[in-house]
Amino acid sequence: MKLILTEKPSVAKNIADALHIKTKKEGYFEGNGYIITWAYGHLFELYDAKDYDPKMKTWRMEYFPFIPSNFQYKIKTDPKNSAKKQLQIIKNLMNRPDVEMIISACDYDREGQLIGDTIIYRMNPNKPVYCMLQNEWTQEEVLKGLQNMIPNTDMRPLLDAGICRQWADWVIGINLTSVATLKYQKGSGSPLNIGRVLLPTLKIIYDRDKEIEQFVPEDYYKLEAIFQTKDGETYKGTYQENGEDKFKTKAQLESIRQALTGRPARVIEKKVERKKEYPPYLFNLTNLQGYITGKYKGWTSDKVLKVAQSLYEKKYITYPRTASVVLEESLAEKAKRVLEILKKGLPYENEIVFSKKKRVFDNSKVESHSAIIPTYVKPASLTKDEAIVYEAIKNRFIMQFMPLAEHEETKIATKVEHDEIAGIFISRGRVQLVEGWRKVENIATKDAILPHVELHGQVAVAGAELTSHTTKPPKHHTEKTLLKVMETCGKGKGQDEDSDEIMAGILSGFSIGTPATRAETIKKLKTAGYITSKNKYLICTELGRRLVETFPVKELFDLDFTGRLEKTLADIEKQKFRRDQFLQFIFEFTKKAVHTIQQEKDIILNEAQKKSHEPLGKCPLCGHDVIEGQRGFGCSNWKNGCKFVIWKNDKFLAAMKKKPTKTMVKKLLKDGKVLVKGLTSKKGNKFDALLRYEKQPDGDYFSWKMEFPDEIKQK
Repeated sequence: MKLILTEKPSVAKNIADALHIKTKKEGYFEGNGYIITWAYGHLFELYDAKDYDPKMKTWRMEYFPFIPSNFQYKIKTDPKNSAKKQLQIIKNLMNRPDVEMIISACDYDREGQLIGDTIIYRMNPNKPVYCMLQNEWTQEEVLKGLQNMIPNTDMRPLLDAGICRQWADWVIGINLTSVATLKYQKGSGSPLNIGRVLLPTLKIIYDRDKEIEQFVPEDYYKLEAIFQTKDGETYKGTYQENGEDKFKTKAQLESIRQALTGRPARVIEKKVERKKEYPPYLFNLTNLQGYITGKYKGWTSDKVLKVAQSLYEKKYITYPRTASVVLEESLAEKAKRVLEILKKGLPYENEIVFSKKKRVFDNSKVESHSAIIPTYVKPASLTKDEAIVYEAIKNRFIMQFMPLAEHEETKIATKVEHDEIAGIFISRGRVQLVEGWRKVENIATKDAILPHVELHGQVAVAGAELTSHTTKPPKHHTEKTLLKVMETCGKGKGQDEDSDEIMAGILSGFSIGTPATRAETIKKLKTAGYITSKNKYLICTELGRRLVETFPVKELFDLDFTGRLEKTLADIEKQKFRRDQFLQFIFEFTKKAVHTIQQEKDIILNEAQKKSHEPLGKCPLCGHDVIEGQRGFGCSNWKNGCKFVIWKNDKFLAAMKKKPTKTMVKKLLKDGKVLVKGLTSKKGNKFDALLRYEKQPDGDYFSWKMEFPDEIKQK
């Protein structure tokens, strides 16, 4: 028997289907010489500080810096003890005498490697361990993956990078969150969340906000003339001197406008160029998130990732957490097959022709995983959200094999014959000649057609208009623009997102976070109260601004510093840097940072956001007051370890389109139950119910219970 471990149950089901295994038991599939079991993501987590030393249950400044001499793992806590139960199943399966080999089929990235290895090697199996390197879960690829397994020891550099990321984030997060909260909060709210990726991302948004605030608008003027050809046709031209068409003084242009009247003019330059337009590159995760959030209202990068992950697990697309925008050259035949399936029935089917283009297939520009493309499994049905993401990926793939789009650009320079008019009038026209790949998404172009004029031909001035304008500030960041800055660490500003320079930077690993973590970072910034959304724009809150301006460890706001850390993690994967060197640097940096904060003056950062802390009732766990915080209604004794809280974004209530209120919490704490009206069912129907918030018998966790007494009728 061969035992396969996957990251999620859905992936285990895909492998079971590929191997025609129908028998499902508690926690695993079995049949045809294979046992397939699964994790639920991380089943182990690092110790909390208090697990190493009980005194760490209470935060005191003198306890920090706190860096364990030996990092320890514990089973992940969850209300239903799912992790503990599944780990016991996995252990029993590994110890079965008929299991001769263990195969890790977790995601082929450093986080997937960390998940799989943390589980496998904590079981101490005395059996060989192999690894499947999968980019999709179709039957064909699963069977191929089982034939091309490699020893799991070959993946050690990926594991080292995963451990370095995990330990570094723990050390920086635990230490700096604790001392920053002690120094700057003084019991005035939730802990200040300090993180290696969180703070530079906050600084990007802060810098843009400040740029907008400090922007000083300036007035400028433009002059546009209307010229008439001998055939009576007209065209407009904008006045330029020394290549500049914006002028600070109105009087200068006014005298030129008056001098134009009745003057002859001549075409002194006519340039016609035919230009080819290449389709945008295939999607990586960041570009996909930017495209969807920019095009569709209400989408976040986190939502795009979740939907893409769902499509991946359903075998419809390849691995989504990739930084690459091209495919490995070995995938050419597979891509050809997928294209033949997808193009059938399209109105432009005969224009879709496969070819092995360097722009699409290039090993030198692939890092771990190829770009995201559809698989040969065509979806029978998709949810509305899945259809949006799938169509975007499918269309981007098809575009690569359509004819290039072509357009013609015309530039005309017209000179008015007058001694006082030193400059020239520039006119530009554009005509789309070949739609090509633009047909796929009906991408419209605005043609600006100029009349036919002869070089050196004479035209007449038919009119002129002097207009006033004001310079505009830059716009606040959206998720699309923020993701691009994170991906490139701010490099290549103003360049085309498909430029080779930017791609080289991405592939080197010099970035803020990874494709898989950036969406979560933006979500954490919102949850921590550091940023907020206004329409599609991301803006710093008062707390976020004060944190950037006050927090003394400036390296954590520095894009270059964070980019170098991320690049070092990428270098560990490539065995260009040692794990112990990286961790030593992180530990020393953290000690220095803690010392820096300890020397600072005490300042309460979020005075502007302090709440009254009105007691809402007594905590059912420890009897202390329950108060309203920024993210929930929780026990005021939280610093000493009390875990009672009702989150404001509680998922159970959110599923019924409700949020907890102060009135609801007061009633719940007083009576143990509360009547909630206007809940919404999955079908959209309104109903009322009695809710209880009850402690689980095997832990300090609470869950909701719903009751429908006779006097409460469902509507």
